[in-house]
Amino acid sequence: QVQLVESGGGSVQPGGSLRLSCASSGSAFRISAVGWYRQAPGNERELVATITSDGNSNYADSVKGRFTISRDNAKNTVYLQMNSLKPEDTAVYYCNERVPLLGAYWGQGTQVTVSS
Repeated sequence: QVQLVESGGGSVQPGGSLRLSCASSGSAFRISAVGWYRQAPGNERELVATITSDGNSNYADSVKGRFTISRDNAKNTVYLQMNSLKPEDTAVYYCNERVPLLGAYWGQGTQVTVSS
């Protein structure tokens, strides 16, 4: 079964940057679509960014222009580069991998805290 491990979270000041990584154990990673989601306490989980197997990406309006999603199939890893971070970006960030005909898989999440 596919296992996903997020890393790269931490605490940063407003305006700072972090790069999150999502490493997959799946053998079909190259054909998967991956999304980053986040959930803050008391809030509903929201979609942050997605990337298809072809490398096409989409972003939530709240992060557009600040975040960049990318993938390295040789490393079975998807990244989320987060720049110009704001306090409202504080949340647990989760990655989700969808493999055609097989299923969807979630990581355990990594905490991002933006505060002064």
